[in-house]
Amino acid sequence: MIKIEIPKPDVVVTKKKQAVDAQESKISSQYGFVDYRLIARDKGGIILFYNASGDLLFVGKARKLRQRVTRHFEDNVSPIKNHRDEIHKIAVLYVDDPTEREIYETYIINKLQAKYNVEKVFYK
Repeated sequence: MIKIEIPKPDVVVTKKKQAVDAQESKISSQYGFVDYRLIARDKGGIILFYNASGDLLFVGKARKLRQRVTRHFEDNVSPIKNHRDEIHKIAVLYVDDPTEREIYETYIINKLQAKYNVEKVFYK
C-alpha cells in the first residue's frame, strides 16, 4: 500500500481588509489578498482555496501558480466563479513534478473532501 502525506503549505495568503486611515497609504491588493505576490510566478504546484471557517472549497494544480490563481478570479469558466466571495485563504504547495501534482491533487480532493471539486471525486 502506498502512503501519501499532504505536505505543509509553502505559502499561505489570507484575505485582508485594510482600515483606511488618512495618514496611511493604501496597501495594494489583488482580489482582497494583500500578500498575493508571495506566490511564486514560475513554480508549479497545488492550490487550495479555503473559506473563513477553514473548510476546503477547491483544490487545483498548475504549472505556473500565480497565473492560475489569477485566472480562477478572472475566468468565467473557473469552477469557483460563483464562489469567489467565499474564499478567505489560499494555500500553495510547490510540487515540481507533474505526475506528483496529479497524485496530490486527487488525494487531497478525496481525503479532505473539497466542496466544489466535481471531477476526481471518489468519496460520494
